[in-house]
Amino acid sequence: MKISLLYIVLIALFLSGCGERTLTKNKEDNFKEAKTINQMNDTQKVNNPYYSNTDTGKLIVTDAEWKKILPDSIYRVGRGKETETAFTGKYWNTTGHGTYYCAVCGNALFRSDEKFGSTCGWPSFFETIRKNSVIYKEDTTFNMVRTEVLCGRCDSHLGHLFDDGPPPTGKRYCMNSIVLDFIPDESNNKK
Repeated sequence: MKISLLYIVLIALFLSGCGERTLTKNKEDNFKEAKTINQMNDTQKVNNPYYSNTDTGKLIVTDAEWKKILPDSIYRVGRGKETETAFTGKYWNTTGHGTYYCAVCGNALFRSDEKFGSTCGWPSFFETIRKNSVIYKEDTTFNMVRTEVLCGRCDSHLGHLFDDGPPPTGKRYCMNSIVLDFIPDESNNKK
């Protein structure tokens, strides 16, 4: 009986696209943390000598150095490969025109035109902004075979890639909000 229950749980986790280490906080704590991270973003960027929205050069930075620079929650997801709780991230249902960047290093990842309303609880995109924005790595944790998506500049964990997205690519880049920064297009800010 225990084996079949474990099997059912593993299947459910696989079908939901999760099954990773999850940030263990309740929904209210996640929202408070997201607000704090939003307030810290400008300070974090100033204190992070590697953060750039224009530099695409590959970074070689130790985890010890990232740990000194990054807020703990971004470090745990980006470098520790944890996952924020579904439906709690700041961008899972955000709309608006702009660009999504890596919160660790500032690398451009996705345009808002590539985002779609997924029911998985994390921001989902069907295509990256450019071919080398992200890199891929096989992830065999939890007895599953998945494709991990890493930032192409700093190798930070962003989320996973699935083959259940919309046309034209059929892909779903299922990302963690905590490791994304969103900058609205200038035209959206002018009234």
